[in-house]
Amino acid sequence: MRRLARVALLCLGCAVCSLLYGLSQLALSLEQEPGGGRERQAREPATPGARRQAGSAGRGEAGTGRYDYMKTHPSEKMHLAVVACGERLEETVTMLRSAIIFSIKPLHFHIFAEDQLHESFKDILEEFPYEGKVNYTLYPITFPSESAAEWKKLFKPCASQRLFLPLILKNVDSLLYVDTDILFLRPVDDIWSFLRKFNSTQIAAMAPEHEEPRIGWYNRFARHPYYGVTGINSGVMLMNMTRIRRKYFKNDMTPVRLQWGEILMPLLKKYKLNITWGDQDLLNIMFFHNPESLYVFPCQWNYRPDHCIYGSNCKAAEEEGIFILHGNRGVYHDDKQPTFRAVYEAIKNYSFGDDLVHSLLQPLERELQKTTHTYCGRVYKVFIKQLTKSIRDLYARRSKGR
Repeated sequence: MRRLARVALLCLGCAVCSLLYGLSQLALSLEQEPGGGRERQAREPATPGARRQAGSAGRGEAGTGRYDYMKTHPSEKMHLAVVACGERLEETVTMLRSAIIFSIKPLHFHIFAEDQLHESFKDILEEFPYEGKVNYTLYPITFPSESAAEWKKLFKPCASQRLFLPLILKNVDSLLYVDTDILFLRPVDDIWSFLRKFNSTQIAAMAPEHEEPRIGWYNRFARHPYYGVTGINSGVMLMNMTRIRRKYFKNDMTPVRLQWGEILMPLLKKYKLNITWGDQDLLNIMFFHNPESLYVFPCQWNYRPDHCIYGSNCKAAEEEGIFILHGNRGVYHDDKQPTFRAVYEAIKNYSFGDDLVHSLLQPLERELQKTTHTYCGRVYKVFIKQLTKSIRDLYARRSKGR
């Protein structure tokens, strides 16, 4: 009997230990960060002086459970990077303004700029009414020393800086890179939520270069491999940088897979006489060989003049409106596409704290109605459809938070 009692006691102890282990594993799984797949995203070290603000709940469409996630992770910070050179100061500031207006969770801007622009950025950004919502870091333009001149002159000045962000921002787990000519017409939170939709192999997300192959550039003119049917556009690029730094990429230069920092220069050396769009072409080549690594955005997350100047060819924008406007080819600053310029001017001139309906939306709609003689102007309502909803949702969140 005594022996049986000992055996029973031993079995009971083993059962208790197994239960405790199971509970600990369950607790660990609940702590996983968003980003999809089996990899656990690295936690960002605390930034000195960083200010955090709890996100507010509200209504939204992008990403099922987005606001449920925000309730349990209210202080998650979104990281946004931009590269500004030459005459891009005003354009960059306008982009940052658009990000601030509607976003919910805290934002950290990583601004890579030429040295002569740093003081101007500081003067302007310090005047923004952040309300504890935003902080920023300014960085110089830097390339690998042995090839800096070659990288800097690729396509446009400083454009290829984006290729080196995973190697420079080593403590940043996930990042949204955007060109300076981007305007957010809905919260950054919504595109950030796509990180949780990545499967176990996906490391980045971009939108197609074209929706209509008959007007596509890559499928008609490219002299190098490119992703998918019409290529991808790198003006809006969401990255899980932890995965990018860990991945070994297939390539057409060696049977050995190479990491991000190892593959960039060999790609440039092989294709530099065949690429037109610089770093974007290199990304197309990379994801041609590694298509399983890319998540593709719908076109309304990177809406460009090509989506309307040949007739409307972004059906998703017709249905839901434009989420992110991309005014490439300088259309914010000339008269070729007045619809794009009208949106840019409206956001640039909006004063923080003013009523968004009377000071932004209504004046913009009046200006857009003057552009109906153009192809893009004929579909001007897609330019304000989502903006109208974003303003309504913002005021609804504010009223709930009172």
